[in-house]
Amino acid sequence: MHYMRLLRLACLLPSSSALAAAAGVDATDQHAEQRVKQVAVIGAGAGGSSAAYHLRKYAQQAGIEVNITVFEKTARIGGRTLTVNVYDDPVFPVELGASIFVAVNHILFNATKEFGLPVTEPGATDEKGILGVWDGKNFVYTQDSESWGWWNLAKLVWKYGTTPYYTNRLVQRTIATFLKLYEAPYFPFRSLSTRAFELGLVQATSVTGLQFLAENELDGPFAHDIVQTSTRVNYASNLPYIHGLGTMVAMAPEGAMAVAGGNWQIFSHMVTHSQAYVSLNSTVTSITKEESGNPDSASPRYQIKTAAPEVGETTHPITFDDVILAAPYQFSGIQHADDLIPHPVDTIPYVKLHVTLFSSPYRFSPAFFGLEPASRVPSSVLTTLGPDEEAPEPGSSGNGSAGSAGFFSATLVKTVTNPRTQSKEYVYKIFSPEKVTPGFLSKLLGVQIPETFVTETEKGGDEEKEEAAEGESATTLVEPISWYYPAVFHPYPQKYPRVTFQDPILGDGLWYTSGVESFISTMETSALMGMNVARLIVDDYLSVSRAAAGDIEKSDDVVAEVTPPVLAEEKAQDVLAGQQSEVAEDAGEL
Repeated sequence: MHYMRLLRLACLLPSSSALAAAAGVDATDQHAEQRVKQVAVIGAGAGGSSAAYHLRKYAQQAGIEVNITVFEKTARIGGRTLTVNVYDDPVFPVELGASIFVAVNHILFNATKEFGLPVTEPGATDEKGILGVWDGKNFVYTQDSESWGWWNLAKLVWKYGTTPYYTNRLVQRTIATFLKLYEAPYFPFRSLSTRAFELGLVQATSVTGLQFLAENELDGPFAHDIVQTSTRVNYASNLPYIHGLGTMVAMAPEGAMAVAGGNWQIFSHMVTHSQAYVSLNSTVTSITKEESGNPDSASPRYQIKTAAPEVGETTHPITFDDVILAAPYQFSGIQHADDLIPHPVDTIPYVKLHVTLFSSPYRFSPAFFGLEPASRVPSSVLTTLGPDEEAPEPGSSGNGSAGSAGFFSATLVKTVTNPRTQSKEYVYKIFSPEKVTPGFLSKLLGVQIPETFVTETEKGGDEEKEEAAEGESATTLVEPISWYYPAVFHPYPQKYPRVTFQDPILGDGLWYTSGVESFISTMETSALMGMNVARLIVDDYLSVSRAAAGDIEKSDDVVAEVTPPVLAEEKAQDVLAGQQSEVAEDAGEL
């Protein structure tokens, strides 16, 4: 706490140039003072937290002094990684969003080791159960957690032949190619579009998941029943409306894990280790550029205004050399001059997802799924489309992308003891395109739930303009539902096929992390883009310091790692632009 106060005090001190001028110091003697760089990070989710953490790490390795300020519009760190407590009791934490990461997520996995965070198997409950895939009328596939692994594998082979094996091989090859982005010569990258082209990943992003599987002779019942189920629960998308790379990522849950107590702890520790000054409940409202009369000046250039509850809009006392926007630009509401960002930032459609948590002493009703009264109902129900059901367009009326099933998943996530009744209850999570109604819950649980089963306490505001509108606990009026927590998220973009992606550089000293989301949207990829931007910033600082010292010539390995040849970059961009036009034409025919 004392250290954070010291950082805050340091940020309020006059700039080094002002101090030097007041003391009558010649400009040529200010070089040492001007080496301290000021960097603003807007957003404390996965991308912003990773950017701050890696910026501190890379700057220390390079011997560069940097002050980092993190602005976060909410009262917490973690962004879409949100943990809520059943019955408002911290003994029963449940992930609302961004529930898992996997073993190949190097940044997140290594962070749990570095920060000493214990991991658990996600979704584990006190009871064994059945996983079922439901198409709105029938369970097309079930898997019993109490059965031996070989038996479940035998069931897959008996029903789908060798397709699951070859689909898994395709997933592994695709993920292995993506992982090359973590290392030289592909890391760091100033253009995500160029890197995707160089690695051949545009072959997967330029077509739908259905087309990508068909090109590899892997379409058919397994794609419909299992792969599409995965894209629905992970990205709320059916195979004709998600690109091939997103499809492969959705099928890569091997080694899934979660941090005990909440995944947000990874990003909280990242921010702490970045030694940043953190300004919570601070919405950045505008960014302006301070032009310097001296083209060689190293003085800060960007001024930020923020708005906070009970304070209003204020101008931050420090100007910044670099600003990292680590939140979707289209939801930021940041005002700026037109020439601040020379090229328009992609506006892309985001999925609107309802996430509903509730606890009840009742299990899922067999009648809801068309089963006999005494049947054993799966405790985790994932859904796909009916055998003759055409995939609805995203955002369509009614049940939207969920089709006749009406929801993407309904899962028993935890068995708990109600602290008020001391009775055993079940905590469920439902992903759906529309708000869960009392009528739906009555059918799902097989017990009448009144229309007024909770007092309305959902957060207000324009959901379409917020990145995530978080629900709040409601007061129970009847027994069937003992705790209820609804929320609305814009958790990820609708991953339509494309071959170009928003690059991380918005302008001179302006950086962006959310362009990766239309490529792949996960906690890990946001963290990767944060790490990438941090590396680029430090590399630029090193380039400036070398030029100032007269050391213009760089070693070949540094040049290759930081900046690809200009001619090759321009050629790749020309090819990508042509391919993007073709994809746009194909999308119009879908």
